[in-house]
Amino acid sequence: MFRMRFALDRVDVAFTDREGGVSTGPWASLNLGTGGADDPSNVEANLKLLAGAMGVARIVTMRLVNVVDVAIVGPDDDQRFVADALVTDQVGVALLVRVADCLPVVLADADAGVIAVAHAGRKGMQSGVVINTVTAMRQLEAERISAWMGPRACGNCYEVPAQMADEVATAVPAARSTTSWRTPALDIGAGVENQLRAAGVQVHDLGADLCTIEDERLFSYRRQGIQSGRFGAVVVLR
Repeated sequence: MFRMRFALDRVDVAFTDREGGVSTGPWASLNLGTGGADDPSNVEANLKLLAGAMGVARIVTMRLVNVVDVAIVGPDDDQRFVADALVTDQVGVALLVRVADCLPVVLADADAGVIAVAHAGRKGMQSGVVINTVTAMRQLEAERISAWMGPRACGNCYEVPAQMADEVATAVPAARSTTSWRTPALDIGAGVENQLRAAGVQVHDLGADLCTIEDERLFSYRRQGIQSGRFGAVVVLR
């Protein structure tokens, strides 16, 4: 179920893999995403399994819109937010971001008691979703923010048209990359890390050697297409 999991003071962080769920076929087995053709009841069962493993009653999710919207989660909020990042200062509320090639980011200030998750794909990175997330956290009095970046499509594999690479690199120069076969590419991890460090955030890149396109233990839209499931990153304030 967990590709990696750790606790830091009051903060519990986990990145999932494909194991330990009930989904079958191309979505086997811990598919957390509702946007594909997997049976919704299987996805709901998988989310409950994840909640149980994290020791929480509920997990707050979001429907991604690939922009820079950040939702603040209150003590009684349990709806599925339409956003690309979630922030809370509530104890015992698990926040989940779901991905399948884009970059999952967990952020936390354990001393201030503020946590967040963000979905940083090409569009989100280009528009500054992690910067908006950091801003929202600081409005809740977070000061010493740390971030953990998870698995994603790596800069050696994430091929894009040359014009797109130029457009993104104009906004985020650190994201420019080249595939291993020498065509234009993007390195979302490098771009987001640069943005976070510029914002004064301490960054831990846990997914540097875990490319979703190459690693079949993780879901990948580029590798599986519309039959791809979603893995996730979850954070809880204790």
